[in-house]
Amino acid sequence: MAKQSALDTLLELAQTRTDDAAKRLGALNAQGLDMEAKLALLVQYWQEYSARFQASMQQGITASDWRNYQEFLNKLDAAVVQQRELLAATQQRVEVGRMAWQSATRTLKSYHTLAQRQMRAELLHLARHEQKETDERAVNAAARPKESY
Repeated sequence: MAKQSALDTLLELAQTRTDDAAKRLGALNAQGLDMEAKLALLVQYWQEYSARFQASMQQGITASDWRNYQEFLNKLDAAVVQQRELLAATQQRVEVGRMAWQSATRTLKSYHTLAQRQMRAELLHLARHEQKETDERAVNAAARPKESY
């Protein structure tokens, strides 16, 4: 009975770890999606601002306006690069989280397999015990003298 109790405890801990890893992975995935959306917005804004700059240049702009456009585009470039780096780091964390979840899931499945084996062994032991008792009753019944009527 102590083995069953210990295995139940292991199963509960493994289930908790798997659930926690799944929650962390979900949060990391959401964070990754958020990072991708921010990057897409930055790229879109950079493209729009760049198109506006090109249109202004065709109409003619002052040197100070040209410098302002260039400085802002450089800042947008830097923001895009930084966001790509953040996204790459987040994607690495997602992969680590995925591996942790997969590991926790494998452990849980292993414990489930052990529990099933233990259950089958206990059922087999119980069936053998019941068969032994049935056989003993049959032998005892056959050995009793029969009453005549």
